[in-house]
Amino acid sequence: MNGTSTVERRSLAQRLDALPFTRKHGRVLGGSGIGWALDAMDVGLISFIIAALAQQWGIDKGQSGLIASVGFAGMAVGASLGGLLADRFGRRQVFAVTLLVYGVATGASALVGGVGLLLVLRFFVGLGLGAELPVASTYVSEFAPARIRGRLIVILEAFWAVGWTAAAVIGYFVVPASEHGWRWAFALGAVPAVYALVVRWGLPESPRWLAGRGRAEQAEAIVASFEAAAGSRRAPSAAPATAPAPDAPDAPAAPVAGAHAPASPSAPAAPVAVTTGGRLAALWSAEFRGRTLSIWVVWFCVNFAYYGAFIWIPSILVDAGFSLVRSFGFTLVITLAQLPGYAVAAWLIEVWGRRLTLSVFLVGSAASAIVFGTVHTESAIIASGMALSFFNLGAWGALYAVTPEIYPTSSRATGAGWAAGVGRIASIAAPLLVPVLLAAGGPGLTFTVFAVFFIVAAGAAWGLVDRRGAALDDR
Repeated sequence: MNGTSTVERRSLAQRLDALPFTRKHGRVLGGSGIGWALDAMDVGLISFIIAALAQQWGIDKGQSGLIASVGFAGMAVGASLGGLLADRFGRRQVFAVTLLVYGVATGASALVGGVGLLLVLRFFVGLGLGAELPVASTYVSEFAPARIRGRLIVILEAFWAVGWTAAAVIGYFVVPASEHGWRWAFALGAVPAVYALVVRWGLPESPRWLAGRGRAEQAEAIVASFEAAAGSRRAPSAAPATAPAPDAPDAPAAPVAGAHAPASPSAPAAPVAVTTGGRLAALWSAEFRGRTLSIWVVWFCVNFAYYGAFIWIPSILVDAGFSLVRSFGFTLVITLAQLPGYAVAAWLIEVWGRRLTLSVFLVGSAASAIVFGTVHTESAIIASGMALSFFNLGAWGALYAVTPEIYPTSSRATGAGWAAGVGRIASIAAPLLVPVLLAAGGPGLTFTVFAVFFIVAAGAAWGLVDRRGAALDDR
């Protein structure tokens, strides 16, 4: 592969970083965010549908956990493959295909008549969903100006709260409305299949990816269109695209199979990896192994605690004696606290930086989880649940912001996708283990375990590189 020259890549990157936020940035953010919200709506809906099927089909907690976990198994595979495919074929293409896959599978789920077929379709739903999320965050980060990149990724992640709120509204009004309410809920989840066409034809490809693949003219045209939207042909130069993070502790990479070691400042910087095997090997090279280990631990722990808690909250409330409709109403109110959590994280991430913001919100999540698992009154359940939503989703925003930043362009989607894939292993295990934890010690023990995972993640966050205000690594 003949890549664009280093000078050209740096020029494109500097011009992107120097731009103000424009309407075209808004389209990239909004287009990706709507897809993100639709993803969240699907994940959120399954928690309400499981509670409804437990009453209609008489499925037990083991079957309920399996329905949730098989979707996360698909996510683990999808996240790992999606990142590799996005680094090879482009961000936009893979983004659109993943939306199409899970949208069609979700719509088909409305027609199932038993648990077996539902499990098969939930795997395909997860396959598309797991691939989409890390690809979308990588895509937006490669357009975002350096000074506001973290904030824009948190705003992108905030669309998750919009989708989860939509799921809660559907769960409250549609699922319990009739015997087939859950089928209508699945049918509404098919909307992404249509939206995939909008994504495919309406959004530009990442110019950083195009430049790295030697498609300089296309990359130049896209960057020029963003400059035109900003009212100028060329903006002042930003910091060099290869500038290291101010506190980056990592040593230069040792050569790995299929990859190139970073060049000296006076020589052209080659891509870190140019093959699929090289991209995977680069994650564990001397330069990136510390980051990779830390980000995998954070993703694993956050997924375990988040999905273990939020997939089961409606069912836990029903078991506590609340009616199905009332438990869904509580969940809707708890979900609304996600939005201010994202808003505060979006502000703090460019003030405190990535690591401090992430760790503080994870510690807040741990404290909220312990309280939620031990209270019994309606007001305390709602208040502690809202705190858990606030801190946990703020942490998710910071996590999605930092993940693509710690890798270079040539392996960015691969690194983000594999981190998400490792996290999905935990999301497979958590719904299956929750019934065991509930039987052993009730909500108190269950949410204490979640708190421990949040604390471990908070510690691991300090092994990451904080690139607040620094340009992306365009090797």
